[in-house]
Amino acid sequence: MRISVSSDMDEPVARALVAELRERGHEVLAHGALRPGDDPQWAVCSEAAAREVAAGTADQAVVCCWTGTGASIAANKVAGVRAALCTDAYTADGARRWNDANVLALGLRLTSEPLLKEILDAWFAAEPSPDADDRENVARVGRLDLNRTAP
Repeated sequence: MRISVSSDMDEPVARALVAELRERGHEVLAHGALRPGDDPQWAVCSEAAAREVAAGTADQAVVCCWTGTGASIAANKVAGVRAALCTDAYTADGARRWNDANVLALGLRLTSEPLLKEILDAWFAAEPSPDADDRENVARVGRLDLNRTAP
């Protein structure tokens, strides 16, 4: 799988994320502080990673900033992206299962390497729910994208 990864800071957990994804056999497209010379601002690099998902040049993305909040907000501004800030494996499982999330947002401050692996295990193991209500909710979010207006 091709995964776009962004981080606004070159922190150990961000480097561990890239290494872990590669170890799991994924191709990593790096942005922000993870790519020398790239703009490390969280809004810029999160948008870049999210746009690759929306364009289909990446299957999924993982966006990171200190708390994960800004990265998730920026990613969710890109039409077609459903970014979920996940602080544990249960949330990651639910985000994929019920929300068909295609972008994982992580906080660099509180995510340890063992927790990172648990979150990734849950994220990649979960499949989007076939339940009609869950599918309708995801479709509704997609329609929200279509109704956005530019400022």
